Amino acid sequence: MDAQGRGRADNIDPADQWVLNPNTGEYELRLTPSAPQSSVPGPRRSDSGRTGGGGGSARGRTAAQGRESSSREETPDPEVPSPRRRRGAPPEEAAANRRGRRPVKKKSKAKKILLWTGGIMAFVLVGTAGAAYLYLEHLNDNITSVSDDGASTGGFSKDKAINLLVIGTDKRTGSGNEGYGDSGSVGHADTTILLHVSKDRTNATALSIPRDLIVDVPDCETKQEDGSTKVIKGTDNVRFNTSLGQDNRTPSCTVRTVTELTGIQADNFMVADFNAVKTLTTAVGGVEVCLAKDIDDEDSHLKLSKGTHTIEGEQALAFVRTRHSVGFGGDLSRIELQQQFLSALMRKLKSNDTLTSPTKMIKLAEAGTKALTVDSQLDTIDKLKDLGLELGKLNVKNLTFTTVPVVDNPAEKVAATVVVNASTAPTVFQMIKDDVSFTEVKEQAAASKNAAAAAAAARLKGTRSAASAVRVQVMNGGAPAGSAQETLNWLQNDEGVTKSENAGNAPAALSKTTLEYAPDQADQARKLAAIMGLPGTALKPGKSVENSQGLPTMTLTLGKDFKGAGVSLTTPTTVPDTVQKSTADKVECAK
Repeated sequence: MDAQGRGRADNIDPADQWVLNPNTGEYELRLTPSAPQSSVPGPRRSDSGRTGGGGGSARGRTAAQGRESSSREETPDPEVPSPRRRRGAPPEEAAANRRGRRPVKKKSKAKKILLWTGGIMAFVLVGTAGAAYLYLEHLNDNITSVSDDGASTGGFSKDKAINLLVIGTDKRTGSGNEGYGDSGSVGHADTTILLHVSKDRTNATALSIPRDLIVDVPDCETKQEDGSTKVIKGTDNVRFNTSLGQDNRTPSCTVRTVTELTGIQADNFMVADFNAVKTLTTAVGGVEVCLAKDIDDEDSHLKLSKGTHTIEGEQALAFVRTRHSVGFGGDLSRIELQQQFLSALMRKLKSNDTLTSPTKMIKLAEAGTKALTVDSQLDTIDKLKDLGLELGKLNVKNLTFTTVPVVDNPAEKVAATVVVNASTAPTVFQMIKDDVSFTEVKEQAAASKNAAAAAAAARLKGTRSAASAVRVQVMNGGAPAGSAQETLNWLQNDEGVTKSENAGNAPAALSKTTLEYAPDQADQARKLAAIMGLPGTALKPGKSVENSQGLPTMTLTLGKDFKGAGVSLTTPTTVPDTVQKSTADKVECAK
C-alpha cells in the first residue's frame, strides 16, 4: 500500500495538510478540526515488513491509499548486501532471515519540521535540490545501512570534492521482480556509477562502469554479523559485476574494486535494487523518455513505439533493463540508455510540477529512504540531508554522463567482455581525480578558478634555458622512498640536467610537487617544468638556495602526487574526442 496510508484510520492525504506559506517560502501543517493529531506520515508498524519501497504497480498503490494494513508480506533477508540490518535495531533481537527493526515509539507525535534540499538516491539528491521535505524521525526507520568495512574515505566533507558510488544490483528482492535477473542468484554489481561532484559544486561527472569490464577484484575485509571480520579473497581477470554478491562480497568489495580500477576512493556508497526504479519513478509521477525507433524486447518486456512516452513503475524498470533492442544490443548500449533515463529523471525532479507538489515530495522521501541501502556513514536522515544540501548546489546542465573507455577483450575470439582502453581511460580517471570539469562551466566560481589557472599557465610561457644550465636540488616531500634519487638519476642520465643533486627529505610533507625558484631563474624553471611535465601551479616564484658548491639553485620538492621519474604531473583539461559523454540537460532519443 502507499506509504501515506500507514497509521491512519481516515482517508486524508497528508500532503493535502501541508500548505505553502508565501511569506516564508515554507510548507506549514494545517490540520482541520477533524484531522487526527498524529505525525504525518505515521510511524512504521512494528509488525510490518519492509517491502523495498512498494514494488507493486502505480495503479495498485493508488488503490491502496488510505487503507490501514494489518499485515505485510515479509521480505526475506537478502544475501546481498550482508550483513544488513535496520538502523538502531540490536542484531541479537532480529529473528533469523529477517532484518531487525527499530523499537516502536509509544507516542506518535509530529517532530520538528525542517526544510531541506535534496532527495535520497544520489540522482534524486541532485535533482530535487531546492525542494521542501518533511524531516520526521519516522523516516529514519526506513533506512537500511551496511558497513563500509573501511573501504571508503569515511564519509564526504563539505569543503572537498565528493565521490559517491551508486550500485544497482540485479538480485531479486521484493514481489513483482520474478521476471528480472537470474533466478536464485545472490546478485551482482549490475549497474555501477561513480558520481564525482566538484569541490566548488559547479559541476559533476557520472562515470558508468560496464558490468562486463575485466578487472582485478582485490581482497576485501568484511565485517560479519557477530562483529568479527573476514577477508574475502580477491580474484584477477574477472567481470566487474562479480565484485558484489559473488563469494559473499558486500558493497565494500565493489568500492575497493573501483578504487583499484580508477585510483579514486569513494566517500560513500548507495545500493539500489529493482524496486528503486519502480518506486521513485512512480513517486515523481512518471519520467518522459524519447525513442528514435519502436522497441519490442521480449527479455525486458518493454514494448514502446517511436516517440516520447511517460513511463513509471514496471515499465520504467523494463526501460532501464532493455538492451537487445537499442544500439548494438549489448551492455554498453544499455548504459547509454540508462544515462538518458537518469537525465530525464533529474529534469522531471527539477520541474515546477514536482518541486511545488507536497504530495510528490512526501512520496519521494518515503520511496527514496525505503528503496536504498546506504553505507554506515549515511545511516540517518540528518546525514542524508547534509549530503543533499551539498549535491543540491549543482546545476544539472553541468552534470556530465560518461563511461569508462573500453575496447573489446583481445583474448576472446567472440567478444563477450571488454578491457580498459589504455590510451584514453587514464585521462578520464585523472581528470576526475584532479577535479577537472568535463563540461564548460560559466558560473562565477568557475570564472575565478579559470583566472587562477590562467595565471599559473602564464608561468610556463617564455624562454627556456638549456638543460645543462638548469641547477636544482631534489628533495623528497611525501613521495615514495627513493624517489629523490630516482629522479636525480633520470635527470642526469636521460635529460642532461647535470647540475642537480639530492638534498634528502624536505622539512615537511607536501600534497603537491613544487618547484621554487628566484625571479632570475625563471627560464631554468620553465625548462625543468617542460622536462618533468610540471603544471604551472607547481611553479612557485620565491627565492633560491645555495647548493653544496655555494651556488644559487632551485628547489624541487616531490610531493605525494609524484608518480615516478618521467611521469607527467600536468592534469589533462579536455576529454579525448573518442570518449562518449552527454549532459543531463539535453534531451536525447534512444536509438
